[in-house]
Amino acid sequence: MDIINQTNRTILFEEINPEKLDLITLVGDVKGIDSLSDDKVKELNTNLLVRSFDEFLDKFSPSVYSFFNAANQKVVYSLKKPEGLAEDQISEIKIDQHNDFLKMLFTLIDAKRSQGISNVDFKFEHLLDMISPKKVMDDIRQVRKEIHYLYSQYEKLDDGDPKQLDMGDKLNVLFEEASKNYNNVMAMLPLAIEDIKTRLLLGGSQEENASEAVQIGLLTIGESGELKIIEAPKSDSQELMLLDESSGSALSEVFADDYGSVTDSPSAYVKDLVVRTFSPLPAVQAEVDTATEVRNYNTYLEFYKTAKDDFVKTVKPLVEKILGVKMFFDQYTSKNKGMAPSLLITNNKLDMTVKSSSITRLETYLNTVNAKNDFSDTIWFGIVPSVELETAGKVKVSRERFKGNEQVVKQDGNSMESLSSLLQVLGEYKIQVFFSFETGEETTFSNIATAGIDKYLDKCSVLTRKSYSEFAIPTVPNFTIIPKDKSGVVIDSRMLQTEYGVQLSQEKEDILRLWIEGVYVGAAYVAAGLVSAYQCPEYLRDQYKTVSREYPGVRFDIEAGDNALRVPTTMAKEISGFTNNIKDAINRKNFGFIFSSENAQLQAKDIRRITVYKARSLATSEDGFDSIYKTLVSTYVERILRFQTGDFKHENIVKFFSNNPSSQKSKWLGSRGYTNSIIHDGDDMSFIIDEKSNLCHIDLVFNGNVKNLEVMITKGTTPVKA
Repeated sequence: MDIINQTNRTILFEEINPEKLDLITLVGDVKGIDSLSDDKVKELNTNLLVRSFDEFLDKFSPSVYSFFNAANQKVVYSLKKPEGLAEDQISEIKIDQHNDFLKMLFTLIDAKRSQGISNVDFKFEHLLDMISPKKVMDDIRQVRKEIHYLYSQYEKLDDGDPKQLDMGDKLNVLFEEASKNYNNVMAMLPLAIEDIKTRLLLGGSQEENASEAVQIGLLTIGESGELKIIEAPKSDSQELMLLDESSGSALSEVFADDYGSVTDSPSAYVKDLVVRTFSPLPAVQAEVDTATEVRNYNTYLEFYKTAKDDFVKTVKPLVEKILGVKMFFDQYTSKNKGMAPSLLITNNKLDMTVKSSSITRLETYLNTVNAKNDFSDTIWFGIVPSVELETAGKVKVSRERFKGNEQVVKQDGNSMESLSSLLQVLGEYKIQVFFSFETGEETTFSNIATAGIDKYLDKCSVLTRKSYSEFAIPTVPNFTIIPKDKSGVVIDSRMLQTEYGVQLSQEKEDILRLWIEGVYVGAAYVAAGLVSAYQCPEYLRDQYKTVSREYPGVRFDIEAGDNALRVPTTMAKEISGFTNNIKDAINRKNFGFIFSSENAQLQAKDIRRITVYKARSLATSEDGFDSIYKTLVSTYVERILRFQTGDFKHENIVKFFSNNPSSQKSKWLGSRGYTNSIIHDGDDMSFIIDEKSNLCHIDLVFNGNVKNLEVMITKGTTPVKA
């Protein structure tokens, strides 16, 4: 570890935010240049390298842009900043930890993980309504509670008290969050919807979707002794405010002033809405124009549903990328941080990266970080998600008799041609690339459980028997966060005005619902994250007693023994498992990096996480395809050999493999028995120097299977002693 201090830096070939800098732009013109300067590598790391999910959100600031179209009265959403529009006509919506859609997905993933139950039994609907106005309002109530608590503490303290100043800082942060929504009509709509419902129905019977008009009264006994509820006498607003003058009244004034200061085009209605939302006071029973309020409610609800529907459809591809990055980092669960994975994001689309004008820039960068004896910035793994997977075409229908699926043209898929062009370059720099296929129902665990893996084998056949095949790792299946058929979200019900008062409609056609159409995560993110995680000795020490801090996990074979059960993913089980026929077919072909959702036990404990079933590249071997660890060990040995022999000097190679106790081979042989030993029991390494061709042939033996490694010798000036 003192020579190579990391074996898990990963490069992601994906565009996250087109408004941010990218690899091609930062590398720039490379004509006549073999390597980038140290300053340039530092600049690339500053802009594109992330070591955690939070740093990723901070550096890349994933966003959706929106503007209003007066022609059709709709909100238009785009992942690219619209050109030709003034800045003040475009709203930027950051997709971060505070976004309700992303927050809902994180909660859902955590809930599934903690319960460990399959998709068919998981109650998705209990969490999906987190993006409904009602749940958005619940979040605001929590913020409101914090503001009121802090403000009451703030008011009790003397001016200038350091504690009061600390409280002031916290209040400023909470007010800043609240004020971001003042100018965002879309963010205010859920508040307006819930506000009208509360004022007209006073929150009554909302769970039953029905209520009658409410008039606050007093319970009295009449002259004849009968019980009566009479209408409460009206009080003027001043008396009511005195009920909570200590904080409520003052806070309402603070919010009113804040709204007036921050907003661009003040509206009395929105100002009152902000005050009522964040600082509710006992309301004066003023006359309400019920018909107008009901009409406003239904208009707001329809608009919100349509806009949210369009937003979800636009943002989903970006959200799946964000979830992918989160799942990459989530796999590293070590309590003691050691060799934590890091991710360099190109922020370019793959087809742009492999263009003839751009690929040379990538090559120059990789030549800088992967072809030197300084390994701190070396890239070991790559991720390519969303590779196109054409399946048999649907039957053409001459006449649509029933409403069917709309044929949506898939965007941003990576072609097999682009992938092979990339592999041609990455193979030269010994980067093992995890690639997964387009997300959707066709690439899930359920699909493999019924259809098997033949379509993946057929698709990958063009990448076999190539010089780069051992660096190509197809990963299947993709992970389902929300299944397509369980992705309905109930927004709310329309409001009706009847002779008995106002109520929420119970008719099926009046319940407004949107369909997310499923959310998925590419398997490549999880596979690369898991393999990067178990490179770290500290990560392995959480599961194994005999782990050496001297070596990374390059020789760790996740397929061997019970390793897959000891080192599972963080993803919850999805299905009950593959049939024996499907598993037999996978075992016969030994193809790909395949995840498994099986019932399993380890030391009498149920394993409720998805585990690795196969970990193979596209390099062919006697029993199908080769294990990915063999390529990784080969790359590691070659890099250590280059470093210790001064770029493969003849006499130093002989010393490296000699039986001298101080030779590197002897040290590796002497430290067998660890989970992460470089040479395991049954392994060996030997070399033959071919003087004529000036090549050193190294045989790496793994449990009797031989892997060949060739290096070009640098001739010395002194005779060699064996």
